Amino acid sequence: VSMGRTLVELFYDVVSPYSWLGFEVLCRYQHIWNIDLRFRPAFLGGIMQATGNKPPAMLPKRAEYMLKDIKRMAKYYQVPVQISENDFQRVLGTGTLGAMRFITAIDMTQPQYLEPLSREFWLRFWSQHEDISQPANILAVARQAGLSSELAQKLLEMISSPAVKNRLRETTEEAIKYGAFGMPAVVAHFNGEPHLFFGSDRLELLGSVIGE
Repeated sequence: VSMGRTLVELFYDVVSPYSWLGFEVLCRYQHIWNIDLRFRPAFLGGIMQATGNKPPAMLPKRAEYMLKDIKRMAKYYQVPVQISENDFQRVLGTGTLGAMRFITAIDMTQPQYLEPLSREFWLRFWSQHEDISQPANILAVARQAGLSSELAQKLLEMISSPAVKNRLRETTEEAIKYGAFGMPAVVAHFNGEPHLFFGSDRLELLGSVIGE
């Protein structure tokens, strides 16, 4: 971290639409705030399991509200999340472990692609409503994000390696250690302490806490 800059870590999973909103907003703020933004791909399923949390949409009234809320947030922040009622079932039926391991592998080897690759996964899942759990789709996402076919293939082979699996598990455990129970979990390191902010609607509050 450069002198006087606040380290801000974003723990995210591409299955989470609120994480996409938080990701895009922080990508914008990093150019105007005195922060070092660090993307921390983690596994939401692991966090939910460890903390006993349940997908919010399992509560019907909350699902009804989230539908409106995500549409309003998407419009306000100009992020192309397209959501409808059957998306909640789709989310519960989609495993993002492979995608998050793939994103972890890029973080470990070619971190300059981390931002465009993550964005491309969200676009495919939340804008184009395509599956992101199959290897062929993962490779298509990678190509769209500007990775060569060779690199994408190499990363796909890496997702079954202990190194990648362990890194994703460790990052997920780190988020839990900071107090995360869902995503996005944003941790600002300020005055020698980590400050956890949950959700994509607390980022202005985060700015205020770190003196922006």
